[in-house]
Amino acid sequence: MDYAFHNVVGNLGVLLIVGSYFLVQIQKMSAIQLPYITLNGLGAVLILYSLWFDFNLSAFLIEVIWLLISLMGIGRVLLQRRRESDSESGSAAT
Repeated sequence: MDYAFHNVVGNLGVLLIVGSYFLVQIQKMSAIQLPYITLNGLGAVLILYSLWFDFNLSAFLIEVIWLLISLMGIGRVLLQRRRESDSESGSAAT
């Protein structure tokens, strides 16, 4: 069996996604906070890297969608933080 570097990278991506999901299920991590969303996005990127060398359309599509959803989640969290920061600085000024 040939276990190339891209397979190691892809398996690391799987571990990030499954591991973060496990942490959510045992309530050690929140699914709506930045660490979970970031781990899922990074996991998708690592799996996409492995698919570059051994392409599978179904896996590619799910990982692209997973990455896009993660990016939307990261954007939501950062926008929420910015709004909270703006409202705190605005209320401090009055």
